Amino acid sequence: MAQNHHYDAVVLGGGTAGELVASGLARAGRDVALVENRLVGGESPYFACVPSKSLLLSARRGETWEMAVARRDELTGRRGDDPAVARMAEAGVTVLRGRGSVLEPGRIEVDGGVHGFRDLVVCTGSEPVIPPIEGLADVPVWTSDEALSVPDLPRRLVILGGGPVGCEMAQVYAAFGSQVSVIEASGRLLTAEAPFAGEVLADALRRMGVDLRLGAALANVERKDTGLRLWLSDGGTLDADRILVAAGRRPRVEGLGLERLGITATPGQGIPVDDTCRAQSDAGGVWAAGDVTGVARTTHAARYQARVVLSNLLGQRREADYRAIPRVVYTSPTVYSVGVTPTQAAELGIDLRTAGYDLAATARAAVEADERGRVELYADRSRGLLIGAAAAGLNAEEWMSEIALAIRAETPLSLLADVVHAFPTYGESVEAPLRELAGHP
Repeated sequence: MAQNHHYDAVVLGGGTAGELVASGLARAGRDVALVENRLVGGESPYFACVPSKSLLLSARRGETWEMAVARRDELTGRRGDDPAVARMAEAGVTVLRGRGSVLEPGRIEVDGGVHGFRDLVVCTGSEPVIPPIEGLADVPVWTSDEALSVPDLPRRLVILGGGPVGCEMAQVYAAFGSQVSVIEASGRLLTAEAPFAGEVLADALRRMGVDLRLGAALANVERKDTGLRLWLSDGGTLDADRILVAAGRRPRVEGLGLERLGITATPGQGIPVDDTCRAQSDAGGVWAAGDVTGVARTTHAARYQARVVLSNLLGQRREADYRAIPRVVYTSPTVYSVGVTPTQAAELGIDLRTAGYDLAATARAAVEADERGRVELYADRSRGLLIGAAAAGLNAEEWMSEIALAIRAETPLSLLADVVHAFPTYGESVEAPLRELAGHP
C-alpha cells in the first residue's frame, strides 16, 4: 500500500483526550492527524456528561419531558460534530474519518489509506458491557447512548446496574414519570464508594418511587405480549417496556492492530501505561490517555491524562498522580468521592482514621430545607495527612473541591483545621471532622 502522508503524531480516537492532545500538538507546530470513525468530541458531549447533566437539571427544575429533551438536544448540537471538526481544523489538525488500524511500527491504515507517524496516541475510549444473560440478546435494550439521545419515555424502565450511570438514569426517568426499577446484585448502590454514600442515594431514589432490587441478579429475560418479563436470582420478577444496561464499560482496544506494536491489551482491560502515560510497547513512541487506559474513567481524568501526554510529547517530562481525581455522581443529592476509600485503605494495610459530619447539622441545610447527606474524611494515621473523602449532599461537587486540593497538596491537618468557611455554607461541614482528625478540641 502506498503511504499518503507522514505525520509527527497520529491520535487514534477523537474524544475528550484525543481532541486535547491533537489540538495541543498542532498549536505547538506539530503535523498531527486525528482519526475518528464516529463523532469528533467523543461520548461526553453527545452521549454522556452533557446530556445526562442537562436532563438532571431539567428534572430538578420540574420541566416537562418534551422541554427536557429539546434542551438536551440543543446542548448536544443534535449530535452533530461539525463545530468540533471546525475547532480541529482551526487548530491545524487533519481529521481522518474512518477506523484506524496499525499495520506496523510507524504506519497506520485508515479506511484504505495508509499514513506514517512518529508518535501514536491511543484515545479510543470505552464501550458499554452487555452481560451474557439468558434472553437479553433477544430483546431491545438501551445503553446510556440510547437513554441519553432518544426521545422515548418508557412507562416501565428496568436498569441493570447501580453504579453512577444507573443511579443518574434512575433519577432522570423517575423524575419524568417512568416506573423505574434498579437491579444491583452486589446488595448496595455505588459499591466502589463508601457505604454511606450509596445508602443516602438509595433513600433519595426510593423517595422518588424507584424500586431498588439490591442483592439480586437478573437471571433471564423473555418477551411477552405486554412487554418484557424479567426473572431475578432471588425468585422475584419484574415487567418492563425497556431495559437499560448500565453494567459498566470496557476499554475499546480491539481491532486497532496494537499487537503489531508489541502491546498486549486483553479484551476488557486497558492499555498498560507508565506514569508518563507511555504505553508498554516494543516500538516506542506509543502513548494512551482516557478510558482506554482503564485508569481514567471520567472526562476530567481523561483530560488530565491527555495533558500529561501532551507535556511529555512536547519535551516537558510530567508524571500523572491519581491520588486526588474526583469521582462524582450528579444526582440530587450529589455523591462526591476523592482519594482512597475505606475498603481500599484496608486492602492497602493503611491505618485509617475516619471522621464524619451530618449535613443536617449545618445552617445551610436549614436554609435550603434539604438536610440529606453526610461527609466523611479519611486520614492516614501514621502520616497525619488526608488521603480520601466522600460526601453525599446538595452541590457536593462544588464545596468538596478544597478537599481534593488538600489531598493532592498533602496539606497538614493542622492547617486545614484552621481554615475558615463562609456562613452559611455546606463547606462548614468539613470543619468539625478536620478538627477531630487534627486532634484539636
